[in-house]
Amino acid sequence: MAQIKKIFIVCGEPSGDLLAANLVGAIKNLEPDIKISGAGGARLAKAGCEIFYDIQGLAVMGLFDVLKKLPKFFELKKIILSKIDADKPDAVILVDFSGFNLRLAKAVNPSTTLRIDGEQGRTINKRIPVIYYVSPQLWASRESRINCIKKFISMMVVLFKFEEEFYKQRGIQAACVGHPLIDLVKPALEKQEFANNFRIDPSKKIIALLPGSRKQEIKIILPLMLKAAALINKAIPQAQFIIAKAPNLDQQLYWDECKKFNLDFKIIDGLTYDCLNIAQASIVCSGTATLEAAIMQKPFVIVYKTNILNYLLYRPQIKIPYIGMVNIVAGRKIVPEFIQFGARPKIISKSMIELLQDPLSANRMSQDLKAVKDSLGQPGAAGRAAKLILEFLQKN
Repeated sequence: MAQIKKIFIVCGEPSGDLLAANLVGAIKNLEPDIKISGAGGARLAKAGCEIFYDIQGLAVMGLFDVLKKLPKFFELKKIILSKIDADKPDAVILVDFSGFNLRLAKAVNPSTTLRIDGEQGRTINKRIPVIYYVSPQLWASRESRINCIKKFISMMVVLFKFEEEFYKQRGIQAACVGHPLIDLVKPALEKQEFANNFRIDPSKKIIALLPGSRKQEIKIILPLMLKAAALINKAIPQAQFIIAKAPNLDQQLYWDECKKFNLDFKIIDGLTYDCLNIAQASIVCSGTATLEAAIMQKPFVIVYKTNILNYLLYRPQIKIPYIGMVNIVAGRKIVPEFIQFGARPKIISKSMIELLQDPLSANRMSQDLKAVKDSLGQPGAAGRAAKLILEFLQKN
């Protein structure tokens, strides 16, 4: 079998960077000599990938944010294709970031054939294997994109069993490896050490705020969370609030919002799992963080709000009843969702106060979250994905 020497990888957001780094580390454990390069962030670089394009600032939230960044996306696509053409990798791995990556897949392997010199009438497709890791959420909206995957993606490596079944029912090769967050979601510090470092009193109620990892999310969702926190503080005056800061964002973005409130908010950089671990309950922005909170088995509520025009454009396309991944995996609403017009500080704070003051409700939610965690598969997902990808490439 041919040896795989070079892989090109592309991700576009902090959550994708985390999962891509985990995958690259697992590939290099199996094949240390493979050269991996691509577009990514700090975590991917630390895992041993040669980063030629830093993805900081690429994350988008809604159609209008996409439109503003279109020139940057066109430029990035051109740069990536030039790099692929120059490096001639044995495979391309696309990680999440479907709006960009599905279009890139079309360009990597356009629907054209090349005539072989000296063999009149015979043509071949000169194709680079393209593997998609972390599936686009076709099962939630815009299922028509399945045609792009059928035509341009060589293999789907997915994180949820229901996704594997979704693709197989539509005649697409897919394999579920489980969720790598099972291995990644671990506090870095003991609770007491964390409390001491940030002057937190563990004997008092602690509420964590996770407002997301995109700049636009912080601008729209953090103020909403802070208003809810102010109402919680009126009902529970001794409550403490910690804000999990995304490492890719400027701390001033958080301070600009917090200074509008006369509360002692602690902004904690890069220790999201420790924030969840020490908190009795959390307010969490919809996205990957809902699964992280579920794995920690700590009660929380989901909040999401976007630009009103973005919401009106995208909401009709959503064909599932929930937005939080934790509820989608559970198949029912186990965590309250406060979305767009329903995302009001008064009702968010009311739900949080109930969780903080009703141990039975909090315990019931924790048990439901444990069931979600158990459904995400066994540890070692990245290792299984790496083995699967290398075997596929060697066979093809």
